Amino acid sequence: MSKKKSRLKLAQEQAESAIKKTNDKISELGTHTSQLYNELNILQKLFDDIRNVPSEKRFEYEKLKKIRLNWKQQAEKIESDYKNAVAKNAGKGAAGVGAGIAVAALGPTAAMGIATTFGIASTGTAISTLSGAAATNAALAWLGGGALAAGGGGMAAGKAFLALAGPVGWAIGGVALVSSGLLLWKGKSDQNRLEEIFTLISKRDVKSYELAIVEINERISRIKDESQKLNCASERTRTFGLDYSLMTEAQQYELGSYVNLMNSSTQLLVNPIIGLQPKYDISDLKEYIAFSKKKFDDKQKSLIVSLSNLLYKINLDEKDKILLWKSFKRNKKFLSSIEMSKQDFEFSIIGTVTDALEHKYRLEKG
Repeated sequence: MSKKKSRLKLAQEQAESAIKKTNDKISELGTHTSQLYNELNILQKLFDDIRNVPSEKRFEYEKLKKIRLNWKQQAEKIESDYKNAVAKNAGKGAAGVGAGIAVAALGPTAAMGIATTFGIASTGTAISTLSGAAATNAALAWLGGGALAAGGGGMAAGKAFLALAGPVGWAIGGVALVSSGLLLWKGKSDQNRLEEIFTLISKRDVKSYELAIVEINERISRIKDESQKLNCASERTRTFGLDYSLMTEAQQYELGSYVNLMNSSTQLLVNPIIGLQPKYDISDLKEYIAFSKKKFDDKQKSLIVSLSNLLYKINLDEKDKILLWKSFKRNKKFLSSIEMSKQDFEFSIIGTVTDALEHKYRLEKG
């Protein structure tokens, strides 16, 4: 007779199922972003062929071209980095522990879906305040459960824990890592409470995935609409001739409206899916530091951000905090992943995280 699954195990399985559904939707998104990108390039080429366009108008659509090129390069980098990391970690168990996109499936189209999901702005930084490199890491964490983003062989490799942020990392590898010490607990009530906390975390992340799927569906719908409009715009532009100065005022005005269309379409490529962004990021921590006047080194900052994502919107009393602290302190895999000794992992870290989260909640309420 098979052993009954624990609540935590069931919640983690739900998270894995939600991840798979989200993955399928991201792949579908990639198909549509690829089409949108092609339609934008067709219209852009038509604009490039037109002579005597006023410099300020040309500057506007040239800027959009650079944004799209940057997005395309980001997609190519994600694809390349992922395949390189998989090759590097072959046999180490790092690949495939994440969201379940097979290497063969991560072609240019799927990579475009990933690039849009995690978002980059014209400067190469993610609109969600992640840096360009961090956006790529977030994508790799999604694809490889954090292990690939950390560049190591599995979750226990140095800094693997710190590579995780938001629902992306936590439901995939984070909860498995930090809850791996549960079996070490002798007290049944403490073990049950810890399991309950990690179950709540998994369920919270499932909701994030479900909302992200709704958001991606809305994005796909808008992309389809914009792609059709771009196609019509290209057809119209072909009839205007190749000299801006010889066009009628109405045609010039129409071209201007197509630049606006290219702008809105480009934003659909580069704006991230909000539901898959970290719940707590470095900008939140900077606000907390300014408020509290506390000082942290880079490792502490990374740890606070990661733990804040883990515990976001999870209600904890003082007993829970002590329980979590002891659980982390006993967990060798966890300590290894944050490159911290048992002695250095002080209770004040948990206190800082909960304090930082309370500050964010207050700001969210306004």
